[in-house]
Amino acid sequence: MSALHVVFKVAGAEYIISASEVLQMESYTGATPVPGAPPHVAGLVQVRGRVVPVVDARSRFGMPPAERTLDSRVVVGQLGTRVVGLLVDSAREVVKLEPSQLQPPPPMVAEQAKGYVKAVAQVGPRLVMLIDFPRVIGEETSQ
Repeated sequence: MSALHVVFKVAGAEYIISASEVLQMESYTGATPVPGAPPHVAGLVQVRGRVVPVVDARSRFGMPPAERTLDSRVVVGQLGTRVVGLLVDSAREVVKLEPSQLQPPPPMVAEQAKGYVKAVAQVGPRLVMLIDFPRVIGEETSQ
C-alpha cells in the first residue's frame, strides 16, 4: 500500500517524512528564542493559535547555519500529543512511495546520520532519505 510523504530540503539533500505525521507546512518568519534551550531548538512559533517549539534541521543534522529565505519552511508534525515544527530550507512537494521503494540506509550513512535516517528511497533520478521524526525532534534521548 503506497503512502504519501512530504519532501523537504536541508543543505542540498532531500529528505522525506510520512505525510501522516505532518499537520501542515508554514512559511518561516522567525522564532522567539527560548533561554537555556539546546542549540538545535530555534525557538517558539505560533501556528494557528498554538505555540509550537521549532527544531532547526540544519543544526540537528550538524550542518552549518544558512541564511533563511522565502523558501524556508516549518514542517509542523504531530507525535502523539506533541506538536513540533522542523525548520527546513524548503518543502514544497509530496510524493507517493510504495513500501518496497524504501530501503535501509547503507551502514555508513546510518552511523553518520546518528539514527536520524530510517530509510532511503529512489524517486526518479533522486535519492531521498526518510527521517526518524521522533529522533530528529529529540523525543528519544540521544546517547
